[in-house]
Amino acid sequence: MGAALSGGPVPVPGREEYLARWSRLHGGASTTGLVGWWLAVAHAVARPLVRAGVGPWPVTAAGVVLAGGACWAASAGSRWPLLAALLVAASGLLDNLDGAVAVLSGRTSRWGFVLDSSCDRIADAAYCLALLLAGAPAWLAVTGAGLAWLHEYVRARAAVAGMPEVGVLTVSERPTRVIVTAMFLLGAGVYPGAADLWAGAGAAAWAVLGAAGLVQLLLVVHRRLTGADGAVS
Repeated sequence: MGAALSGGPVPVPGREEYLARWSRLHGGASTTGLVGWWLAVAHAVARPLVRAGVGPWPVTAAGVVLAGGACWAASAGSRWPLLAALLVAASGLLDNLDGAVAVLSGRTSRWGFVLDSSCDRIADAAYCLALLLAGAPAWLAVTGAGLAWLHEYVRARAAVAGMPEVGVLTVSERPTRVIVTAMFLLGAGVYPGAADLWAGAGAAAWAVLGAAGLVQLLLVVHRRLTGADGAVS
């Protein structure tokens, strides 16, 4: 407290405390594996932002803008998908950073959760649109986006029905979507002559992972809800 009163640096929770807070806010979700690595990166980048007094909403807005910029870069053809891949990766990092900034600065709120989730869905749509504009078949891009949206809709409805946690971290969570989109846009930029094949493979990956993740989630939701209420079937 003395440091804060004297104008010193604002104390920011360490990584372990941040991971514990994040897990509590997400119903005890695991912070291991890819998710843990992603959260650790977000924590390292978020700490200086919190010290500088940056709030979560400028970070959220910047992430959505970068996701939109990826669509423009992907549509330009030639080597421009390389820039789209970088913008997708940066957008994904900012999407995680806004939550990290909110948790580390103690600015979490129910309204913030709703707004952040809405921006995530906009970004998801932008990622699939970027793959479409880079050459992916429309039906594949739409299928991938639809499955991702359905995945999150099921999770939201399960919470309303009484499941007090995220249920399970599936193979098609946000970090996976970001990484897949960036990887295949990168391939489209490195091999512009086969951009449509790379973009199509990226959209196919969205669809396959989305279907697998949705099945994972539905199985867990069914088990949790039928266990909590025998009338549900």
